[in-house]
Amino acid sequence: MSGHSKWATIKRQKGKTDAARANVFTKIGRELAVAVRAGGPDPNNNPRLRDCIAKARAANMPNDNIQRSIKKASGEDSNVVYDAITYEGYGSGGVAVIVETLTDNKNRTAAAVRHIFDKCGGSLGTTNCVSYMFESKGVITIERGASDDEEEVMLLALDLGADDFDGSESEFYISVAPQDMETVRDGLEKAGRKIISAEASRVASSTVDVDEATEAKIRRMLDMFDEDDDVQNVYHNANLSDEDDE
Repeated sequence: MSGHSKWATIKRQKGKTDAARANVFTKIGRELAVAVRAGGPDPNNNPRLRDCIAKARAANMPNDNIQRSIKKASGEDSNVVYDAITYEGYGSGGVAVIVETLTDNKNRTAAAVRHIFDKCGGSLGTTNCVSYMFESKGVITIERGASDDEEEVMLLALDLGADDFDGSESEFYISVAPQDMETVRDGLEKAGRKIISAEASRVASSTVDVDEATEAKIRRMLDMFDEDDDVQNVYHNANLSDEDDE
């Protein structure tokens, strides 16, 4: 198993960004609403909602906020519907970028995404122009205890069907095929592991090196996407400097 797999590096970098976002609760609230509409308000019968709740708690979202979002989405008076729309394009230096959104106003979101690409030296592309450069993966993050044996946890994950494994000082990252995520997650829970998050991700099949000026533009673009309430996830294939060190 690779100790420095690309998906884990991207996951760690994304986590740092999420923790700093002032609007993270708004984004998670939308995910909760979509999950409730798709599978109902009971997390015991709705794996997607269960994953969203775990993500909300990992982001320190108050339980009152979580329950309020669930009740609002399941209420008869809830008429806000969020559409999941994915945009593809190129950042500065030809870096491949995928932007996943949840929006109640398609025109607003499309205009905002295009503006950010243009503002940061990139361009919005057509559907499937870069998606072939990424592989869909499920990424499960679990808490790492002080006495945990990494090899033992890795073997548990592999036995359950994981296909890659990595770890940091406080967490373990487990990569699975998307269709196996629920099975592996449930197995980890039964084994007593605390799930921090379990979500679909996109992993670049290869990364591209960028110079300092291009990296600055890419970082600015990522920050601007993070600040947009409609944007849920951003994936890219740039090899950024602090990701090299991880």
